[in-house]
Amino acid sequence: MANTVLDVMRARYRTLMRTIQSLENTNEKLPEGSIYIRIHKGHSYFYTYSNSGEMYLSKKDSEAIRQLVQKEQIKKALEAAKFEANILKKNIIEYPKSTFEKVYFTLDDAYQKYASPLIFGDDEYAQAWLAIPYEKKPFSKDAPEFYTMKGERVRSKTEVIIADRLYAKGIPYKYECPVLVGGVVLHPDFTILRLSDRKVLYHEHCGKMGDPGYVENMIDRANKYGRAQVFLGDRLFYTFESADKPMDISWLDDFIEKNYR
Repeated sequence: MANTVLDVMRARYRTLMRTIQSLENTNEKLPEGSIYIRIHKGHSYFYTYSNSGEMYLSKKDSEAIRQLVQKEQIKKALEAAKFEANILKKNIIEYPKSTFEKVYFTLDDAYQKYASPLIFGDDEYAQAWLAIPYEKKPFSKDAPEFYTMKGERVRSKTEVIIADRLYAKGIPYKYECPVLVGGVVLHPDFTILRLSDRKVLYHEHCGKMGDPGYVENMIDRANKYGRAQVFLGDRLFYTFESADKPMDISWLDDFIEKNYR
């Protein structure tokens, strides 16, 4: 899935800041002084200038020439990188929180049934949907850390697998995006945009089915979904596993293709 303009700018800014730090570290290890060239009768002669004064560099000083030329290049690269980084930082700060593509998603659900999004291509539609910020459910300090291909943190190895398969197939999704269900805020494991009909779906992975308390909670969540007219097989989908019975992922790709494509 293509990144938004803001994503690209942020990624470029991070790259520039890492580059600036690396160049400055390299520059500190290079010799003192600067290098310049004098042309005489069509030939180039290298000179260095430092606090000690001016000095001619002959061919036997090739390593010193190389290092001072590298230093000159790093100086100009640093100037360019810092200039670009400052512009990007300003643009990132000033970039609008809401763009015209997002307006549709800010409408009340009742309005959305009648409105047509002011964007046409699936990729642009998905970008606008993914770009809407949301606050994820926090992790406890002692929670194990699992990360997806996208670099996002999830709560289990199986959720890593599900997220990575969705990502590999280009299925737009959000992890633990809050949704108001019957007046109660829930955090479905995966909120999925099905581009074929532009319908928002919810995928709950029930990973502790051997835990009676967990099962009771999932039943309560299922009832909340049902009362809010979010029905199993329509907009709501489940996968299951327990400590003794891990999920059989051999059918996961077919499940995704059938329900989320």
